[in-house]
Amino acid sequence: MDYLLTIPSSFILLISLINFITIRNPKKSTQINESISVVVPLRNEASNVVELIDSLRTQKNLAQVEFLLLDDNSDDETLALLHQHTAGLSNFHILTGSTLPQGWIGKTWALQQLFERASGEIIVSVDADVRLVPDAINRAVTLLKNTHLDFLSPYPKQLSFSWSESMIQPLLQWSWMSTVILRIAEKSSISSMVVANGQFFIVRRAALAQVGGYESVRNKVLDDVELARALVKQGSHGCVANGAEIASTRMYSSWKQIQAGYGKSLHAAFGSIFGSAIAITFLFLTGIAPLIAAITGSTIGWYAYAAVTLTRVMSSIKAGKNPLDALLHPISSALLVYLIIYSWLMRGHVQWKGRTL
Repeated sequence: MDYLLTIPSSFILLISLINFITIRNPKKSTQINESISVVVPLRNEASNVVELIDSLRTQKNLAQVEFLLLDDNSDDETLALLHQHTAGLSNFHILTGSTLPQGWIGKTWALQQLFERASGEIIVSVDADVRLVPDAINRAVTLLKNTHLDFLSPYPKQLSFSWSESMIQPLLQWSWMSTVILRIAEKSSISSMVVANGQFFIVRRAALAQVGGYESVRNKVLDDVELARALVKQGSHGCVANGAEIASTRMYSSWKQIQAGYGKSLHAAFGSIFGSAIAITFLFLTGIAPLIAAITGSTIGWYAYAAVTLTRVMSSIKAGKNPLDALLHPISSALLVYLIIYSWLMRGHVQWKGRTL
């Protein structure tokens, strides 16, 4: 029984240490002369419009940049606020989304319309709730160029202020920091090794055009990961980077939002019920079983709990999060197991942005 605890905990500890040392960070800033198209899909994002535009308009050291913001048939004041707060900004362009066609998901259709309008050599997609430091795009594109990659996903700092957010959100970065050796993944042609986050995603236009833009993921809930996989299958290379210093976002502000958000996507994250079962088993062996074994007197249990906690600490340091949250990893794991099961039970019934997925 002990090996069921020691092997997975040692495995993720080794991978976490490698990534902690080698993960790419967008630090250097240089003048970017390539044409850049920054695209943002918005649906019912009135609460984000002002801060979003303030964040984008301050981007610096970009010789040729256009900002394309598409209102995806919002029911609130999103479109009016976009026009109001971009007045006089010549490189900001407001688009009105067309009717969602059959076979598409709202976000991917919005992104496809933006891609068709964009003229830049490099496409930068940003979610409406992401906030960028003034040289974020510059530093991200500089890293893309210096590494000769085709796409790059700087992972934003996931802000969390409530107890439920603190339990779940740090698991996002930990999940790939502890399971995928990123420097190998970025050179690999194995699509299953891809890690990506569509909140802040940079891709060369030529590479995106090669896969038909966003049409290749038109009906995919996890459009970011699926797009990165499609790119890799066509010979492109890319990776996730630590974007905590240049971007931040608060995805959800309550347990209700977390449940709805993960309810729409987790069933797709692992490919199948079998894949989800493997993920649940992994979470149990690395998150729950070590503490159970430890408090029942197992020395191996304490080792496994300490090893996994250390992986969470390393991930938290890179993500700019509170390392003390790592001590509650067993609770976080149990909550994530629940969300995976919930996502399968609610598949096809979850409402998101006023649409059923």
